Amino acid sequence: MTRIARPFPVSLNAVSKHLMVLEQAGLIRRAKIGREHRCSLEVKPLRRAANWLDHYRQFWEVRLDALERHILAKKKQSS
Repeated sequence: MTRIARPFPVSLNAVSKHLMVLEQAGLIRRAKIGREHRCSLEVKPLRRAANWLDHYRQFWEVRLDALERHILAKKKQSS
């Protein structure tokens, strides 16, 4: 655990809590081997999350682009 926490400017306890949340969410798997905790990423849930985010990114990009066109058209009309 200390090796994972070393690069971050937070306490070992904070890193441990973050890892626990990720584990509970099914995004990582933790195996305890003696005194060591080995963490590995769970790819499938990460892919589902990425797909969900991509869907909504596309959804909002279309709407925000339309809003931008509308605002620019209004500005042209009032000029």
